[in-house]
Amino acid sequence: MLVLATPIVRGDPWRWQPHPEVWALLAGLAVAYWWAVTRIGPRATRPGETVVTRGQVGWFVAALATLWLAADWPVHDLGEEYLYGVHMGQHLLLSLVVPPMALLATPTWLARMLVGNGRGYRVVRWLARPVPATLVFNVVVALTHWPALVNAGVSEGTLHYAIHVVVVSSALLMWLPVAGPLPELRLSLPGQMGYLFLQSIIPTVPAGWLTFADGVVYRAYDVVPRVFGISVVDDQQVAGMLMKVVGGFYLWTIIAMLFVRFANGKMEDDRSSGMALDRRAPVRTSDGEVLTWEQVERELQRAGPAPAEPER
Repeated sequence: MLVLATPIVRGDPWRWQPHPEVWALLAGLAVAYWWAVTRIGPRATRPGETVVTRGQVGWFVAALATLWLAADWPVHDLGEEYLYGVHMGQHLLLSLVVPPMALLATPTWLARMLVGNGRGYRVVRWLARPVPATLVFNVVVALTHWPALVNAGVSEGTLHYAIHVVVVSSALLMWLPVAGPLPELRLSLPGQMGYLFLQSIIPTVPAGWLTFADGVVYRAYDVVPRVFGISVVDDQQVAGMLMKVVGGFYLWTIIAMLFVRFANGKMEDDRSSGMALDRRAPVRTSDGEVLTWEQVERELQRAGPAPAEPER
């Protein structure tokens, strides 16, 4: 629904605003991860089994840093009060960047402890299938672009944070078949490529709607002053292009990386098969010399055609 109304007057868009709730969340996640890998991990793993790798720790630090960027000043304040394009960038970070990093940072033993092996595991396993995961994620994406919900989320802090929790949770579910720590939930590499291709196509619908809207879609973002001098309609178009182009390019980059990994794996398998054939014991002559194919061919030519069998 397009809205024609007087712009909302807000204060200085560049004023610094502290977000202690974000700092508390980041600190809590850091302490919980440290406690899990240093206190629980050694008891939850078998002797000699790696508790956590350097790569997993690196992914956790990257996820935490990206979450901080998306949830703190200035991205949070610009995205929630002034520019829907920044809001879109924030949601792309929360749905396409942070979740796969968090999953890659999670050791398998920790994931099994979190989901258990009973009803919780069965629910996660069912939801992590490609069709349910795609439906849940994209329904959430559609709802978070519904004007009534967007406008309410800007004015109501509790709803705003609840929306972010739902976005991240649905995105974690969507990424489980690709980057999940539980091997049985992951698709094959070709399956992952097809799955991500589908995820890159569906968001073009709301992205196109935002890009080609003529009037103000979200009343909460029709504000003054205009940051960077961008009009509210141009801001909506920027948001649509971010969703369609940047989000799609990001997913296609991952698809390309998966294809390279798949191709390298096939070549390695072919190379291993060739090495297995090469390891067969060579044929040698009576004097110990290795018999080559050229020698066999030369001897066959010298011997001439095989004699005809006598008639019976």
